[in-house]
Amino acid sequence: MTAIITEKFRQHNADQFFESFSETSGNAYYLFIGKTTSFTTGTSGGTDGAPPTPTDGVGEEYYVWDDMIAAKKITSSFISYALPRRDWTNGTIYDMYSHDISSSNTATSGATNIYDSTFFFMTSDYRVYKVIDNNGGIAFSGSAPTSEATGPFESGGYILQYMYSLSSSEIDKYLTTDFMPVSTNSTVSAAATDGAISSLIITGGSGYTNGTYYAAIYGDGTSQGTSSGGTVRITISNGSIQSFGVNTGTDTTVLAGGAAYTYATVNLATGYTFSDTSLSSASSVGSGTGGQIKVVISPKGGHGFDAIAEMGGHYLMMNTTLTQAEGDDFTVANDFRRVGLVVDPFEYNSSTLATSSTARQTYAVSLSSVSGTFDADEKITQATTGAIGKVVDWDSSLSILYYQQERFGDYGTNSSTGGYVAFSGANQITGATSAAYGTPNASADSAVTLAGGSATITFADGYANPELEPDSGNIIYIENRKPISRASDQTEDIKLIVEF
Repeated sequence: MTAIITEKFRQHNADQFFESFSETSGNAYYLFIGKTTSFTTGTSGGTDGAPPTPTDGVGEEYYVWDDMIAAKKITSSFISYALPRRDWTNGTIYDMYSHDISSSNTATSGATNIYDSTFFFMTSDYRVYKVIDNNGGIAFSGSAPTSEATGPFESGGYILQYMYSLSSSEIDKYLTTDFMPVSTNSTVSAAATDGAISSLIITGGSGYTNGTYYAAIYGDGTSQGTSSGGTVRITISNGSIQSFGVNTGTDTTVLAGGAAYTYATVNLATGYTFSDTSLSSASSVGSGTGGQIKVVISPKGGHGFDAIAEMGGHYLMMNTTLTQAEGDDFTVANDFRRVGLVVDPFEYNSSTLATSSTARQTYAVSLSSVSGTFDADEKITQATTGAIGKVVDWDSSLSILYYQQERFGDYGTNSSTGGYVAFSGANQITGATSAAYGTPNASADSAVTLAGGSATITFADGYANPELEPDSGNIIYIENRKPISRASDQTEDIKLIVEF
């Protein structure tokens, strides 16, 4: 038994995901960053220069929560459908749209699926065009197209359909070296006709009678056999059917596209007689051989009606900027190596869905009697309790130590049985490499305004918990990256691509 997952299924899933960002009872998506320590072959696998591929397992999700630094909510204003980026270059051979690309009828490039082919491109002024006809697979020759006509037009030897243009906002938020946003132009969409015929694939043949002829496009379209239905003008020169064009007078062209075609034919062997007597039958083309006019069926709604579905927009791109400390929740004193997406996490120690725009995910402890300066990423230990952890950030001005603990590994378990011990009480905390130390303010219950002035941390007995409940919600995307350093005057522009 053989089966496939169709493009419609992929597009349906992409649509559902896109809609979930803006529905009344929609999901809450948070982009998170994490992992301040290096990738090593002995611990996490891989290296900082060649990060390991994340694994898709229960354990991996737990560990990702352990070294999560902070998270930022993604709103519906920062998500877009996307396509693989294909830039226009003069002299390039592009594929053309056809309704029946397959392993037995490949595109010019050899692609076996229309959505994997190069049947569209973007020019340097951010106009996007679909290739309706590539003139038998020749290279585009000439200047970049600029037309925004709602119907097919000729340029560089090709027949093109203008689809849409990228706005300045889309360029800024979603355009990357590998992907580009896709949207439907309302003017083009309104001009599209469902089932209209826009292109033909011509095999010239030989031995036909020179002249100009007219033929009806038959199939299941409306008004067949009349000049208001699908109509083809056939031009024969030197005994051969001339190639498809956009009605220059010397080409074979679609004079009228008709409507509602889901299959169609032009039969040269017997011809079809129009009921409209102003047009002659195609039966007089002569007794040539080898000629064929194949009708290309347009996508549902017509070319340009739904650019996202027509062009394979089953990619979703999310854009998030991390501007400096982001409300004091994102440290600027350490780097990160992981980004990901968590959906519907809870607020800490509750079953209430998180709603805040940003969330700090490190633990914090307010220290007194501090000696020395704690180093980022150094191991810390606590007297008496035996708790161990890792420094993420040290705020020397407020004497706040931000730290993480792992439920497995070098920064969380320390007993002979591998047990996890939380930091607690007024027991001294000491840095392993800096030798810095301080005593938790175990009797302090207070809200401390952070350096940025836009956020506070409320301490209970000197300690503060993360703002999202660890292991809540579902982590649906994980990406390991080379180290990304942060700074107090720096903004990271992060774009996540999800393919369905």
